Amino acid sequence: MQKIKNIIFDLGGVLLNVDYHRTSDAFKLLGAEQFDDFYSQATANHLFEALETGEISDENFYEAISKHCRPGTTTTQIETAWNSILLDFRTESLYTLEKLKGKYQLFLFSNTNSIHLNAFNNILKQETGKSSLDEYFSKTYFSHTIHMRKPYAASYNWVLNDGNMIAGETLFIDDSINNIKGAIEAGLNTYHLLPEEKIENLSL
Repeated sequence: MQKIKNIIFDLGGVLLNVDYHRTSDAFKLLGAEQFDDFYSQATANHLFEALETGEISDENFYEAISKHCRPGTTTTQIETAWNSILLDFRTESLYTLEKLKGKYQLFLFSNTNSIHLNAFNNILKQETGKSSLDEYFSKTYFSHTIHMRKPYAASYNWVLNDGNMIAGETLFIDDSINNIKGAIEAGLNTYHLLPEEKIENLSL
């Protein structure tokens, strides 16, 4: 194996605690009983893929979701339910990033959307005083801004090219096995972070 020079981190489940059940339960309370069929850690239907690749606006997303909710459900209620997946940042993991910056080039690659980006930036500001995750990384990549998402190999290849990284010199850390499989297809070294693991406990 080539010497690792770069590490690409996932966000949710790696640096930011998330709970898919919270957002599922919140949408079910709004009448969207089949929410689990649309979105989970393992899968996302076309609507959510479109949101996470920037193909549709936030407004169009809210409108589409509202059709699955009870009549009268407001945009604010949908936004709150959607953001309820986001919990708190892993403080020790963020501190680990600070220590790793002198050893590797660090990058972030997250499947996300502008609604969640605003929400987790607010959480980050409240918890750390930092305005964005850019302060921890050489560059951050969000699916809705690059118009590609994991686990498709093309998305990893795009990130590698944009960051001037060589796949064999790059480690990718993610909590989703599907995303890990896509990264392997793109030639990356990978580490599948299990639910009980934290990056501060890895030998990096």
